[in-house]
Amino acid sequence: MIERASPSDRAFLAMDTGEPPEQFGVVLLLDRAEGLAAEKVTSLIAERLRAVPRLRRRLVRAPFGCGGPLWVDDPDFDVGEHVSAVCCPSPGDERALLDTALSVITRRLPRRAPLWAAVLVTGLAGGGRALVLVLHHALADGVGGLAVLADLVDSADRPPAARFPRPAPNRAALARDAWANRLGSLSRAGRSWYLLRESMRAGGGVRPPRATVSSLNRRTGPRRRLTVVRADLAAVRSAAHRHEATVNDLVLVAVAAALRMVLLDRGDTVDAFTVTVPVSGRGSGGGAELGNMVSPLLVTVPATGALDERLRQVADQVRTGRAAATGPPPIALLGWLFRPLAAVGGYRWYMNHQHRFHTLVTHVRGPAEPVTFGGAAVTSALAIGLGPGGNIPVYFEVLSYAGTLTVTITVDPDHFPGHEDLADALRGALERTVRHLGPGDT
Repeated sequence: MIERASPSDRAFLAMDTGEPPEQFGVVLLLDRAEGLAAEKVTSLIAERLRAVPRLRRRLVRAPFGCGGPLWVDDPDFDVGEHVSAVCCPSPGDERALLDTALSVITRRLPRRAPLWAAVLVTGLAGGGRALVLVLHHALADGVGGLAVLADLVDSADRPPAARFPRPAPNRAALARDAWANRLGSLSRAGRSWYLLRESMRAGGGVRPPRATVSSLNRRTGPRRRLTVVRADLAAVRSAAHRHEATVNDLVLVAVAAALRMVLLDRGDTVDAFTVTVPVSGRGSGGGAELGNMVSPLLVTVPATGALDERLRQVADQVRTGRAAATGPPPIALLGWLFRPLAAVGGYRWYMNHQHRFHTLVTHVRGPAEPVTFGGAAVTSALAIGLGPGGNIPVYFEVLSYAGTLTVTITVDPDHFPGHEDLADALRGALERTVRHLGPGDT
């Protein structure tokens, strides 16, 4: 079987030309994990890798004329090179853990090996530990990253061991596959142009309206700072569903309210924020297959007016645009043009000068019930993305797990100071929105 890198996978590789790298991570806080050492983590992951074959594959170039790069089993794969441990600095609280996790996720993964790493964080207050899983965006999107976690945590369901390593396909097979793909592309040309038009429309079109000028769009530097806000998932879901909206719709409204409050304190007035929302193109049973299946949806989120009306406007926009955004993203459909431009810094240049949106909010759903790893209970899970960079100094990663909605706020502290103020504002905005739109509202 020949497994090619998808156009989206290749686009993320081409985009990865500077700092921070195109990587993201998921952090699991583990309770009663004193006996969980790096050796045991390595052993557990080694046993479970057969459920995620791509974690033992690296990306290689095909011979000339034999098509695009492909994922092949790494015959020199050593799980010990991917799993390590680090001690969290004192006092081992959440702030220290976030700083440690960020340093792990911003460490560039080597291209010569499978594009992932797992790091056990020890030295947390109270004797707890944490596991940080780092993935390159060429390997998986956020939903795929959660699928990897589902296969690595404790579970009774394990697939039978597969042959490893499988031999790489020979040149003749690659050439035949490449020509079949080229002929298929020609037959799908009309459909591709339709998908491109729809995807561009969901992302605001070729020339979208300029986002409201504000101090929010400022050129970023290399530093990042994380803050976490948590909310009761059931309360958020109940309030959203009561108004025929989703959890993500309500989070968007709260994010806009929080941003407006912080900017007002700085003398900057923005009444509506343009937000990029990645939309998954996976089906209802998606998640098992890795790779990238997300497209950007541009949403205008009002920050003033009646809360129920704001939520309705956002929900209507997302419902209308979601269908157009579930196809391949423009970076994949225009890969033949996008990749060479991105490889010479074109994407970074665009992100440094764009005025299409103010911020980015991603949302992935983790396990609804608590899980364990190595017998230790996972008490909390949070997502950390390094974000689009450019002139977007603040963005939000939302992850639901076992009844808790966790929002990780990532800021460039040199160009968006006061990240704790933003966290307090978002915490208050979520509480007010849920209280006003929940069963007790009038």
